[in-house]
Amino acid sequence: MSFIRTTEEDSNYNHLEKMSVKELITNINKEDKTVPLAVEKSIPQIELLINQIVLKLKNGGRLFYIGAGTSGRLGILDASECPPTFGVSPDLVIGIIAGGDTAIRTAVEFAEDSTQLGWEDLQTHNISDKDVVVGIAASGTTPYVISALEMCNKHNIITGCITCNANSPLSNVATYPIEVIVGPEFVTGSSRMKAGTAQKLVLNMITTTTMILLGHVKGNKMVDMQLSNEKLIERGVKMIVNEINVTHDKAKQLLTQHGSVRLAIKNYNNGDKQNK
Repeated sequence: MSFIRTTEEDSNYNHLEKMSVKELITNINKEDKTVPLAVEKSIPQIELLINQIVLKLKNGGRLFYIGAGTSGRLGILDASECPPTFGVSPDLVIGIIAGGDTAIRTAVEFAEDSTQLGWEDLQTHNISDKDVVVGIAASGTTPYVISALEMCNKHNIITGCITCNANSPLSNVATYPIEVIVGPEFVTGSSRMKAGTAQKLVLNMITTTTMILLGHVKGNKMVDMQLSNEKLIERGVKMIVNEINVTHDKAKQLLTQHGSVRLAIKNYNNGDKQNK
């Protein structure tokens, strides 16, 4: 099948500079509403990849996201939220961006065009066939990402991708491709918009589902979250109150004593009840 880069096609809207603020944001919102529906069509692909990720992580592997520009930043964002949300090691989900940490804030010229650096960046983490590597590229044509996945395939490392064009070079390289076809952007070619939103929604699905299946959620609560500020401490206290039916003060005491919601509940149920 032929490859058409729909993310680069002309916007469905013209003369944007002549629109009022209300017209602009209404039309942007109209386009944004189509993104979840596009993601819904990709659920079978997302499910296949998540099953592989869960299997590998249960057996001591890691999940890597690799991308350039907006796609790379979204991968780093998703990876960085896993430790505070689910209490996992920062080494379990790792985001890599073309151009290194500098590229998180500032574009690094031509970094995404390299066909060597992607694999080199993965090798700094001692990548192995225990791991899963997911390439993120809205266009599906980024050399940095494609070449990294090609090398992963040669080393029997499971590969996935998130892209917003059908039948792209990246999709053809990834063992478990995810294609979310969002169509032309409101501003022609600005794939940080609908494509970026689609990628973020898929990333949310991947890590949230994976962490639930790895046991980091109880009921619907983040029982392994890091207690890094007062808001999260209070959230943890409420979880404990609701779970084991103790007073607010007792819940806070248990949380302070054990350092996590999970341990507070577990230790209370295993013997602290008598101290209620």
